[in-house]
Amino acid sequence: MSDIILHHYQNSPFSEKARLMLGFKKLAWKSVDIPSVMPKPDVTALTGGYRRTPVMQIGADIYCDTALIADVLERLQPSLSLYPADIAGASKILAQWADSTFFWTVIPYCFQPTGVANIFKGASPEQMQVFAADRAKFRGVIPRMGLPQAIGQFHEMLNRIEHMLSDGRDYLFGPVASIADFSTYHGVWFVHDVAKLTEIFADKPKLQAWHARMTAIGHGTSEKLDSGYAVQIAKESQSAGFAGRKSDELYAAHLGEVVTITPSDYGLDPVEGELIFADATEYAIKRIDERAGEVVVHFPRMGFQLKKSGDA
Repeated sequence: MSDIILHHYQNSPFSEKARLMLGFKKLAWKSVDIPSVMPKPDVTALTGGYRRTPVMQIGADIYCDTALIADVLERLQPSLSLYPADIAGASKILAQWADSTFFWTVIPYCFQPTGVANIFKGASPEQMQVFAADRAKFRGVIPRMGLPQAIGQFHEMLNRIEHMLSDGRDYLFGPVASIADFSTYHGVWFVHDVAKLTEIFADKPKLQAWHARMTAIGHGTSEKLDSGYAVQIAKESQSAGFAGRKSDELYAAHLGEVVTITPSDYGLDPVEGELIFADATEYAIKRIDERAGEVVVHFPRMGFQLKKSGDA
């Protein structure tokens, strides 16, 4: 297997989710630091325009969205499962809530004065303006939540998480961690460790202990890798393919057609390519880039829209 390469930046909540999952799986990985705002020329060469962070690369295979990254890590390292059999369905449902509703409450909550000062510590006013303009375009169809509403909702969400842990369990669904913990953790991490708005956790000892347990998992073993070299690796590699997997009948007729795949909520930048695989959980398209060569870009089915190229 080629090296696992994670394209990420330090303060990205979803990058922290991916880093922690890599640590949980005890996998070695290469770390490529990318810009937090557009343009991202090396990422674009690999993905064809997908701009959300992080992106995971294995040779010429490019995996978008942490929900799919989790599935890939599970295939690579089935032990210490992210989806324990008795809670697999429930943990995935809670993870989806945490990656969407919870996350989009965390962000406006953190953008109160103290949080902004900590998130952008050392940044110039010009850099902050560039970030704000980038994220305004990035939001897509996600409605903007006001700070008072975010404060009220975030308090109640943390109360519910505290209640889930109130029977002495170590993790959200019991004695072992699941995908629900990693998806919930990155929002808590952003509030606690990046925005440093720690006062809200003062009366939640169970959640604090859970946060400490999750933090202790760590990020595993990583080495820095140059972004341009990662593109060269893609060019010199071939996709691993889909051995033992089969496209489902719903999309079988469209294999070989040129399609676009676009997130359904935010970061609404379509990626175009030839559809070569589609099953219950994943789409994959083949595309050719002048710098990266022939790559296969993978997306989760849930949360993404597939259209024939040229369709409205």
